[in-house]
Amino acid sequence: MNKDELNKILKLHKKWLDEEEGGVRADLQHADLQRADLQDTNLLWAYLQDADLQRADLKYADLQYADLQRADLKYADLQRADLRDADLRGADLDHSCFPLWCGSKGVKLDRRLFLQLVAHICAVDVDDEECKQVQAQLTPLAIQSHVAWFLLGDE
Repeated sequence: MNKDELNKILKLHKKWLDEEEGGVRADLQHADLQRADLQDTNLLWAYLQDADLQRADLKYADLQYADLQRADLKYADLQRADLRDADLRGADLDHSCFPLWCGSKGVKLDRRLFLQLVAHICAVDVDDEECKQVQAQLTPLAIQSHVAWFLLGDE
């Protein structure tokens, strides 16, 4: 998708969000948005199923309630992105920067992504015994993740 097409969709989406005449909800399903600069973009409620967002800059983007099912977000920069209540089921977040702040509250995950997050939790070296006990309890789940071999080694 070229920049002009994207800008037109985003302009109509803003009108839709503002309930202005002629506004249209952003439909970026299957769009090729690799390396797109979407920093600070308002994609609230946008359709992004199956979109290719590899290496996209989504810093500070508003992705609340966005449908990102099966989106390819490998290496995407999601720093400070607002993913509250976004649907990430089936999305590929490998090597992306997942927001660990309130902006990920309520995000919808599938088993694969959940296990990936658990594996990351189990891979850190924490200095608290209670936390280490929780890690030990989560390890049986963590080793089911597709990244377990890399993060957890021989556990």
